[in-house]
Amino acid sequence: MTLALHRHGPDEGLPLVLLHAFPLDARMWDDVVAQLPDLSVVTIDAPGFGASPAPDAVAAEVGRPAEPSLETYADAVAAALGHAGIDRAVVAGISMGGYAVLALAERRRGLLAGAGLLDTKAAADDDAARATRLQVAADAEARGAAAVAPMVTQVLGATSQAERPEVVERVGAWLANAPPAGIAWAQRAMAARPDRVTALEDLQVPALVLRGAEDASAPQAAASTMAEALGDVEVVVVPRAGHLSAVEAPAEVAAALRALHERCAQGAVS
Repeated sequence: MTLALHRHGPDEGLPLVLLHAFPLDARMWDDVVAQLPDLSVVTIDAPGFGASPAPDAVAAEVGRPAEPSLETYADAVAAALGHAGIDRAVVAGISMGGYAVLALAERRRGLLAGAGLLDTKAAADDDAARATRLQVAADAEARGAAAVAPMVTQVLGATSQAERPEVVERVGAWLANAPPAGIAWAQRAMAARPDRVTALEDLQVPALVLRGAEDASAPQAAASTMAEALGDVEVVVVPRAGHLSAVEAPAEVAAALRALHERCAQGAVS
């Protein structure tokens, strides 16, 4: 097994593949998936998260070096989908999942019937952000999930923190149970990622660029940079949501993903 793959809805039709945020797993999409019962939806756990194998095992399975990288994640997504008989799909990712979509656009673009980039950015980290990621990776190895506990105030928007205690509690519980080895691997993989704006410039498929209006981690400038690089793109800003827009505003995110899927499905039969 390369990565754990979870299928929802009917088996027929163009699949919509959803890649989760750091340091969560595919469960973060549950409320979005519930809004899309008529679509063939696939959610995938990243290396070291959810039911997926440890990152070293994933790298060996896809013939990649053991060093943490989003290239390994992207190749493993393609392999898992291939094993499931899926060679073309609409692939959307949020935050770290968006980084994996960008890597797919660069390495496995034939897989992409459409691309969704949610609360993410195509630019590489600056030196300060890279150093922070590497410190969190080391902290996770030293003291476990406590290394990411403070993220609850970073990933949720001000509205959710003030008005949605159930969302704060749920995300806090997810962070408290995040796997230390997965945290460390993912932070090092994200720290090593290159700028991938150019990967979008000749991506000739429908695309969605979406962000929560209260997302400080993936600002509007980052969304605009990706949108400008793309051709057939819809830009959506979700009000009253932060970096985890799919958790904070699942109905709005599901509607945007449905619209993307419809555009891609029309192109597939035209």
